[in-house]
Amino acid sequence: PLKSYENTQNTLDTNLNKRTKSIYTPLELQFIEMKKQYKDAVLCVECGYKYRFFGEDAEIAAKELNIYCHQDHNFMTASIPSHRLFVHVRRLVAKGYKVGVIKQMETAALKAAGENKSSLFSRKLTALYTKSTLIGEDILFKEIWFHTLIFSLDDSVDVEEVTTDVPDNYLLCICENGENLKERKKGDIVIGIMAIQPTTGEVIFDSFRDCASRLELESRVLRLQPVEIILPSSLSDQSEKLINSITSM
Repeated sequence: PLKSYENTQNTLDTNLNKRTKSIYTPLELQFIEMKKQYKDAVLCVECGYKYRFFGEDAEIAAKELNIYCHQDHNFMTASIPSHRLFVHVRRLVAKGYKVGVIKQMETAALKAAGENKSSLFSRKLTALYTKSTLIGEDILFKEIWFHTLIFSLDDSVDVEEVTTDVPDNYLLCICENGENLKERKKGDIVIGIMAIQPTTGEVIFDSFRDCASRLELESRVLRLQPVEIILPSSLSDQSEKLINSITSM
């Protein structure tokens, strides 16, 4: 009995908002678990015919998308209609945010006919978008075609608003290797780069020896103008200083 009580108490502590002393709803608990996995992304959570933002994500959405945000139970929340998802995702990505789309994995009709009709909808991340990975095929073309058939002209989608061609949106990966300690201390290093253009499938790769001034690396980065750069966990001071200088501009 004592063990059973302790388990119950632990469950209650986990489900309790310590700030408001209010129990989290099943949807809120589901969001908390998903947010733990994707801490650096703004999550759009499908709830019926709309997508909802929660907590800090809702405040970001309200600021960047100019939509209403309010307190709902334990979280600030904001929502957008499903047929406007692709418009708002592109706007958030253009502002520099990583955006995760969480979709319901079952329909209301199937759920009502099943044995788990009273349980929470199962949801999972189906897409994660950044400036370099927002190709737009799944969001744009399928949903534009579908929703422009369904919704009236008063609520129609401005296709040009979301299909404007993005210029080169390279995702650049940089790695480096000092052949010996003496060269690394001097600043000389061998650098490898790979740039990918997801919209066209173009791949550019190169390796070269660079001096402490990192002139070769600078020329390649400036020529490619990547929208995102993936860096190794440890980077030489000279390379880090150059990357910080370029990205700050």
